[in-house]
Amino acid sequence: MSFLRAYPETTVKTSHRAQSATSLPQAPRDDADTRFAKYMVMMGIRIACFIAMAVITPYGWYTFVFAAGAIFLPYLAVIVANVGQDASNRTVINPERAIEAPVTPTATVAPAEGPMVIRIAETPRQDPPRDDRP
Repeated sequence: MSFLRAYPETTVKTSHRAQSATSLPQAPRDDADTRFAKYMVMMGIRIACFIAMAVITPYGWYTFVFAAGAIFLPYLAVIVANVGQDASNRTVINPERAIEAPVTPTATVAPAEGPMVIRIAETPRQDPPRDDRP
């Protein structure tokens, strides 16, 4: 522990308890996948708004709703896609607080008359080993 002697003001924290797997954050790849899926859904809705704006006639107030969706959904999609998971907000579940298993009666095993003996018999090799290496 020469590190502690060199830096006496340093505090090393050690925990004797195991970290709960339920308190770990979501994997970065999974987080990126969910954000990408949200982005693609919103962009699909934007394309549908754009097509509906051009195809549905007669034009009326709903045309402006579709136009607003086609214009503003990309901005909202980027905002939603860039909002990642909050790594500092974790809920910790204590691993010692497990659900108790119901007690089941165990089957009684009749005691054996003597100790169990397992015998292994080996037979000699019938063919000599082949050595075909070059």
